[in-house]
Amino acid sequence: MLGLSKSKPVAAPGSLRVLAALLGYPDTAMRSCLPEMCAILRHEGALSLERQAELDGLIAALGNAEPLETEADYVELFDRGRATSLHLFEHVHGDSRDRGPAMIDLAQTYEKAGLYLAPGELPDYLPVVLEFVSTQPPREARAFLGEMAHIFNALFSALQERASPYASVLGALLELAGEQAQAVKPVAEPPLDESWIEPPVFDGCSSKGQSRPGQPQPIHLVRKNTKTRVIA
Repeated sequence: MLGLSKSKPVAAPGSLRVLAALLGYPDTAMRSCLPEMCAILRHEGALSLERQAELDGLIAALGNAEPLETEADYVELFDRGRATSLHLFEHVHGDSRDRGPAMIDLAQTYEKAGLYLAPGELPDYLPVVLEFVSTQPPREARAFLGEMAHIFNALFSALQERASPYASVLGALLELAGEQAQAVKPVAEPPLDESWIEPPVFDGCSSKGQSRPGQPQPIHLVRKNTKTRVIA
């Protein structure tokens, strides 16, 4: 029997944009698009029925929960520790000096494709990365996702450990990458207070979380001279 990695890559630009949106801050605008997201996933049919059902569960949970509770849960889940950070270089480079050059290289990759970040946006934020991947041909999109599969598995495991329905998004990404979702041993995190300590003034910017915990991170990855769209 052929493994997932041997199957033919499928075109999934709409699904990738939906997955990007589902990982975004669940404000009123985002939640108003939930029915459209569900329709796009079903129409494109890029994911297995099992993954589709899991995503349906997440979409239903986001739509039925109290808005303030949903937003607070999102902040607690994604902005309170490195294990579930949606900034991919947190998982690769941490606080090392390699993170800056990696950010520049990734931003230049976007620019070569005609996509530009708004000032202040970080290129390693997973919803932004997925917006870029959605613009690529199926083979290149799968290869790009495959390069991040080890990070997706780490996030998938951390979210499963917290019994979060957001794990379904990472499972879907691994499926689109042609990989099997599998649990990995989580890395021990420092205490929360320690992880938010700012570095000395002239020792570079803090990379342990955002400068203002809990602040929404809108996506502003746009094609030059065109209007931003999260879901096509």
